[in-house]
Amino acid sequence: MSARGLGGRVAVVGVGFSELPRRSERPVGMLAVDAISAALDDAGLPVSDVDGLVTYPETPVFGSPNIDGVDVVSVHFIARILGLTSTLRWHVQVDNLIPNGFIEAVNAVASGAAETCVVYRTMHNPAGSYNAFTSDRAPGVQQFTAPFGLHRGYQYYGAAYARYMHQYGATREHMASLIVQNRANARHNPHAYFRDKPLTAQEYLESRMLADPVCLLDCDLPVDGAAALVLTSAERAKDLRNPPALVAGYSQYVGGKVSPMSSQLSFGPPLRHIEQEARVVGDLLWRNTGLTPADVTAAQLYDGYSFFVYWWLEALGFCGTGEAYEFIQDGRIALDGALPVNTFGGQLAEGRLHGIGHLAEAVLQAAGRAGPRQVARRGATLAAVGPLNNGSAVVAFTGAG
Repeated sequence: MSARGLGGRVAVVGVGFSELPRRSERPVGMLAVDAISAALDDAGLPVSDVDGLVTYPETPVFGSPNIDGVDVVSVHFIARILGLTSTLRWHVQVDNLIPNGFIEAVNAVASGAAETCVVYRTMHNPAGSYNAFTSDRAPGVQQFTAPFGLHRGYQYYGAAYARYMHQYGATREHMASLIVQNRANARHNPHAYFRDKPLTAQEYLESRMLADPVCLLDCDLPVDGAAALVLTSAERAKDLRNPPALVAGYSQYVGGKVSPMSSQLSFGPPLRHIEQEARVVGDLLWRNTGLTPADVTAAQLYDGYSFFVYWWLEALGFCGTGEAYEFIQDGRIALDGALPVNTFGGQLAEGRLHGIGHLAEAVLQAAGRAGPRQVARRGATLAAVGPLNNGSAVVAFTGAG
C-alpha cells in the first residue's frame, strides 16, 4: 500500500493484552476474549461496534490437536462468544503470520468493508517438550531431516546465523548487548513475563546451548496468552478516547521474487537468500510510505530468534549488510539511544505472540502512550514481523499530531 493510496486514513485506537503466563489455568479461548475486551475498553468502544475480525489461528506446535478455544482460537469462536455472528460485515483468517492479518484489516477499514476491526493473536504453550516432533511419520522433505533431529526453528535458521557470524565477524559477546537490553526494556512492560528478571551478559553467554551458535536465550519464550488491536478510520478516531496511531503504510514479502525454493528447503534458507529477500521488504517499505530510516524513532523488530534483529536492521537500511552486530553496541538501541529497538522487551522478554506484541508497541510509541518506555524523539515507528524469507511484513505508524 502506497502513502498516496493509504494516506494515514486508518488508525489503531485500542491495544489490549491478556495475562501472559508460561501456562494458564484458563483455556486460551478465554484469554483471547480478555485481550479483545481490554483492547475495546482501551479504545472506549462497545463490542457491538465490532464489524470486522481477523486472526492468524495456526498453532506452531507439532502434533497440535487444533481444538478451537483450547489450542487455537478462530474468528468463528470469538464471534460466537462475543455475540457477533449476525453483525460481522467482514472477517478473515490468514495463513501466514499476524502482520499479514493486520494488513488485511487495514485494507478492510480503508475500503469501507469494515468500520471497527479487531485483530488478535492467541498463542498456546502445551505441557511437555515444546514443539517436539512426536509423529511416527516424516512425509515429504521431512524424511531427510526429522529422523535425524533436524526439525526446529533454531536449527532451521541457526545455520544462516552461523554463516553470518563467520562471514562478518560477529560473536556471541556482540549478541549479549541485544539480549541484555531487551531485558532492561522489559522492566517497564507490565505484560512482559521477564519484567522482573534482569539479565547480565555473562548469564547469556552461559545459557544452555541448543544448536551452536544458538542458545536457549536466543529463542523467544513460549507462553499462553493473547493480544488484540482495534482499527477504525482516522476520521472516526478523532472522537475516541486515545490519540491514535495512523498507519503510514506497509510492505510484504511472500517469496518467489529472489529464490522460489528458499522458503521450502527443509534444512533452512541460505544467508544470501535471506539477505536478498529481506532487502525487497525494506526497499518496498520506504517506497510505499515516503519515509526513510532517518524518520524512524523506534523500531520493533521481530525476535523469534535474536539474530532476526540483525537481519531486519540491515534489510531496513539502518546499517549496512554485515554491520548490525556492531550497530547495536554502545547503547545505540537503548530507550535513550539513537534508534531504540524492541522498547517493550521483544518476544525474548515479553513472550511469544507471533509479532502482534511488536505491532502493539509500535502503535503505543507512535501515539505517545508507551508510558515509561516512551522514546523522547517523536516521529515514525515501525514493526517488522517475521523471519524475513517467508511471509514477513513491515508496518509503519505515525502520530496524529
